Amino acid sequence: MENNKKLHVGLIFGGNSSEHDVSKRSAHNIYDAMDKDKYDVSLFLMTKNGYFLGTKASTRVFNGEPEDDVARQEIAKLDKSNPLAPILNLSEDSNIDVFFPIIHGNLGEDGTIQGLLRLLNKPYVGSGVLGSAMSFDKDITKKILKLAGVATTRYELLTPLTVEKYSYDSLSAELGKILFVKPANQGSSVGIHKVETSGDYDEAIRDAFRYDNKVLVEEAIEGPEELEISVLGNHHPIASKVGSIKVPADDAFYTYDNKFVDASQVKFDVPVDIPEALSKELTKMALDSYRALGLKGMARIDFLVSQDSEPYVSEVNTLPGFTNISLYPQLFAASGISYRELIDRLIQLANEEYERQSKILYDFKPLPPRDQDVK
Repeated sequence: MENNKKLHVGLIFGGNSSEHDVSKRSAHNIYDAMDKDKYDVSLFLMTKNGYFLGTKASTRVFNGEPEDDVARQEIAKLDKSNPLAPILNLSEDSNIDVFFPIIHGNLGEDGTIQGLLRLLNKPYVGSGVLGSAMSFDKDITKKILKLAGVATTRYELLTPLTVEKYSYDSLSAELGKILFVKPANQGSSVGIHKVETSGDYDEAIRDAFRYDNKVLVEEAIEGPEELEISVLGNHHPIASKVGSIKVPADDAFYTYDNKFVDASQVKFDVPVDIPEALSKELTKMALDSYRALGLKGMARIDFLVSQDSEPYVSEVNTLPGFTNISLYPQLFAASGISYRELIDRLIQLANEEYERQSKILYDFKPLPPRDQDVK
């Protein structure tokens, strides 16, 4: 590719998840940070019901037109009997060099859109199908990290077939009086509950199963410090400095509302002043987790640190937020990598991973004609 030729980036945002509006905010920040001397950008919105809009319609929504009205008009134009109708509008711009998906949660972080972009044979920012899927599923994440020797909190996994075997009393006897109930496949604290009584537990279980068929009941770390590290890279990832989140005292944990609706009472400490030994331990845990899960491009690793300074990996986010208050870009800015440079590196990493994948050989051994099959 000629050095003076702009890269054509397809920025995919929105999505069929509870984090739809968060994705729209992230997309605006990424778009604003991109160097328009280097990139031409086409926008693709995935609607709340999972249809892609073309670039013209997506730009209308991006610029402030009511999404539901635009989506209704555009989806009405599609032949819904065509099984490819939900993705047809991705062909509106056929010369995309690299895709930048910033769909948080369902369909965006679970390996689904990564599989689609692989079928399209295009480079894309972020982790592949397997790394995304494993990291999005909190149960699988914990199992992989345990195998890698990375500490996570203890838990029990509940499904519709096993939920009747468990009660608050039996779980609290095993894991402690205070428990967290979490859907296995959700992001941004959706469906998460802190429970301390049997009544709280029953209500939390009912709500969590609204969001997934796998639910984790997890031990609580008393008075934890919530710390985060951003990671960037493919086979040689680098870690940012450590950041801290302090939520209001009357909040049980870092909720969806104080992440995105009203963060005025949340205190961010970037970078946080912690002992060097703890910082090194967290950095090693973050990079070990990243490699164990086979991640590419980027991730944010969240930690809980107990009052006696024991760290546990809490969550792994493969498409972290890029909103105004999101810690992923903030942590790298504090580590000397600007927002604009971060976008450049992520796009470069996407192309490098695509080139690596393209060199993998697939041998096809032809079979004889059917009439020569051995009986």
